[in-house]
Amino acid sequence: MSDLAGLMPMLLPALGGLFILLMIALVRDLDLLWHGAAAAMFLVLSGVSALGLLSQGYREELVQGAVLVDPQAMAFHLIFVVVGLLTVLSSVNHLKAEKYAWGEYFALILFAVTGMSMMAASESLLSIFLGLEILSISLYVLAGFTRDRVHAIEGALKYFLLGAFSTGFLLYGIALLFGVTGRIDLPGVAARLSAGRGGPVDPMLLAAAVLLIIGLAFKVAAVPFHFWAPDVYQGSMAPVAGFMAAGTKAAAFAALLRILSVALGDDPVRARWSAILHVLALLTMIVGNVVAMAQQNVKRMLAYSSIANAGYLLVAIVAAGPGGAGRSIVLFYLAVYAFMTIGAFSVAALVGRTGEGDQGYAITSYAGLSRRRPYLAAAMAIFMLSLTGIPPTGGFMGKFYVFKAAVEGGRYDLAVVGVLASVVGAVYYLRVVWQMYVREPIGDEGLAPLRPTEAVGILAAAAATLWIGLFPSVLLAMAQRLV
Repeated sequence: MSDLAGLMPMLLPALGGLFILLMIALVRDLDLLWHGAAAAMFLVLSGVSALGLLSQGYREELVQGAVLVDPQAMAFHLIFVVVGLLTVLSSVNHLKAEKYAWGEYFALILFAVTGMSMMAASESLLSIFLGLEILSISLYVLAGFTRDRVHAIEGALKYFLLGAFSTGFLLYGIALLFGVTGRIDLPGVAARLSAGRGGPVDPMLLAAAVLLIIGLAFKVAAVPFHFWAPDVYQGSMAPVAGFMAAGTKAAAFAALLRILSVALGDDPVRARWSAILHVLALLTMIVGNVVAMAQQNVKRMLAYSSIANAGYLLVAIVAAGPGGAGRSIVLFYLAVYAFMTIGAFSVAALVGRTGEGDQGYAITSYAGLSRRRPYLAAAMAIFMLSLTGIPPTGGFMGKFYVFKAAVEGGRYDLAVVGVLASVVGAVYYLRVVWQMYVREPIGDEGLAPLRPTEAVGILAAAAATLWIGLFPSVLLAMAQRLV
């Protein structure tokens, strides 16, 4: 029973996905709202289960040590639940408006959350791989869900091919690490490496670490493994793009933290992968922000924004040292990032339904939005200001803690480049705000109606973004306790 209770947060989304598939098979012509409500219900139950384990201080190794259900895993799981809930809220009416009212969409969201949770709780390289595949297969289908659109098929195919290629890197890294240590569980790998401390570093071990980093760097869209992101985000429906930007990034960083802090946390191996991530962080912050300035499509702009934010998270991992400080900052930043990114994509989904094809996602579509929908424009302004890093938003506090960790860790170049990259980011984020509040509306076409589920999701994301900015110590203290 203890094992079942510990696995319940992970099992409930999977059971919810199966339940929705049964609903589709057994009840014909059921309104899409029922499928969305079922998905939301199972996500809420999963979140409540995770909160219950957190309140008990639950920490157990399950499934013969392959899964470690601890406060860190449950904290990441709550982020996945929030991302899933906000995506469900923004998707119900969007699917109806786009004429893709298929309940399988919500089942795929729940299966993806299951994969994310497995990655965050894995104590074995094999279970990390299984969680990654459950997540990836769901996302491949979601990316091409609008299968009669050229951009969607193109993006889904690129995502599938490059995703399979990156999985090969990850598997080769796992195989090499097993060849060096003879173990596949993370604590076992760490024990074998500690036993050989003091001798020269095995080149095969370094190759394994590099391959593992490459495999996960693809999932977080770190430069130079980012080329899939803009095309996939543009081709996907806006709620799906937001789900990928926030959820996939959180899951990949959760797995990366497990591997680096548990299995590869001792010097001299740590010094080697830290140098690699240092370079990746610099490249990712620079390329993500600079290229985003040239984008005229909001989804592509937010894709490069997602790439830049992966760079800031890499700074937190590199700069904060081997202790728990780096993990708590990553957890804090991912929580903030989830709200502001899902919120921005939810607004983009609503505005994007105004035009035909990709026209509704042009930045010029936001011209005069403050006059047409003042509350919607205010919410989008909050998300853009937070992504820029302007107080009193959560994004400002997230970047402040990241750059503070970089300075305290002696990584001054990361702090300087990060601040300069954020200044560059202000150009394209504030361009959207300028369109909404300075430009006059273009044309007479009105926006799509704002439904209650969408309004609740956008309002919740905006309120959370502001609350974290005003009271950051609450969330940061919680993150420090959990990790």
